Amino acid sequence: MSKKRGLSLEEKREKILQIFYESQDFFLLKELEKLGPKKGVITQSVKDVVQSLVDDDLVSKDKIGTSVYFWSLPSCAGNQLRTVFRKLESDLQSSKKRYAELIEQCDSLKKGREESEERGEALDELKTIEQKYNELKDEMRRYADNDPAAFEAIKKATEVAHTAANRWTDNIFTLRQWCANNFPQAKEQLEHLYKEVGMTDDFDYLELPTTVPPSPVDQTLEDKS
Repeated sequence: MSKKRGLSLEEKREKILQIFYESQDFFLLKELEKLGPKKGVITQSVKDVVQSLVDDDLVSKDKIGTSVYFWSLPSCAGNQLRTVFRKLESDLQSSKKRYAELIEQCDSLKKGREESEERGEALDELKTIEQKYNELKDEMRRYADNDPAAFEAIKKATEVAHTAANRWTDNIFTLRQWCANNFPQAKEQLEHLYKEVGMTDDFDYLELPTTVPPSPVDQTLEDKS
């Protein structure tokens, strides 16, 4: 035996509206929660269904004293539907106008782009130029390592790093000399500490290697331009 399908939210809304339309009366929420099951809407769902109807202006509510009453008349629903219809109709007219504008704009853009032998040749030439441009870009990337400007920048950065490293090396030697002069009795402990932090016997100033400037870039790019 198949299980009975529950009502959808829209079906529940219709059932609750029937309660209002059939009675044309005012209700408290607890009264609607009692009447809901008679229409197939379980008590626990009534509050949310009623609130959704209030949000869509299909049901009105007002507080009288300490109680909140709900009501809805067929005429109110009709007015609401007419308002919605007018809005949708206005939106439709706006969409039609925008569509016509886009069609006109599209036709305007097509002018001068009709298929012709001259247009085809121009497009082929453009494609060739783009391909050539991409090839030259790839070749420029291959020559980037031999770029004199890039080499000079690397050279300057290396010199700055070399100077900084030797400055710190000089500071370390100065500190070691100061420790040796002030703590001669701790010579062995200091030597052990130096080795722990990586200051071995060959620790010394860095020498800046001789850099060979890159050879001039081939004239390939100029020949191809």
